[in-house]
Amino acid sequence: MNVDETTASVERAFAKPLPRRFFDRPTRRVARELLGKTIVRRSGARWRAARLVEVEAYLAGDPASHAFRGPTPRNASMFGAPGTLYVFRIHQVVCANVVTQRGEAVLLRAGSLPEGSSGNPSGPGRLCRYLGITRSDDGIDLVRSQTRLLDGPPPTEPVRTAPRVGISRAKERRLRYLLWGNPWVSRPRPWGRRPPAQRSLAQA
Repeated sequence: MNVDETTASVERAFAKPLPRRFFDRPTRRVARELLGKTIVRRSGARWRAARLVEVEAYLAGDPASHAFRGPTPRNASMFGAPGTLYVFRIHQVVCANVVTQRGEAVLLRAGSLPEGSSGNPSGPGRLCRYLGITRSDDGIDLVRSQTRLLDGPPPTEPVRTAPRVGISRAKERRLRYLLWGNPWVSRPRPWGRRPPAQRSLAQA
């Protein structure tokens, strides 16, 4: 989405967010298919948008998941309807997750910016800061609220998996999904300084 699009065209896209059935599917599949989608946040007449380039899946029975020990007041949103936004704070950094199945969610790790905009949404905290997502947004509905996920063309970059980062448990699980070689993917990048040629998941 280009920041120079007319308000009317943005409104048309905003009126057709990803439906709830998109989120009500196996978490790994949702995580992979979120790549290339656009998260948009509206505040009055102002818009912020980012194309998702990196996410992480957190599954049932996953010791790294906030829902591992069951519902609590802090993680209640993870047990909400598919398409609920679960927002938490860690070390003063706010992070956002999209709920899929009960007790499962996808962490939004990084986005790329529309042409002509400025900011740095590379990293879960930076992405939330760019969009203006705070702890007060915990529990909002991404299908009906002023923060929505919009469909878009399939990514041209290969989709790859890698071990999750920033956790101490089950970090070997390859539940980090990213667009290979995209410069907005957060560090540490699995390809190092220069991404080598690799096959996509569809080709593997």
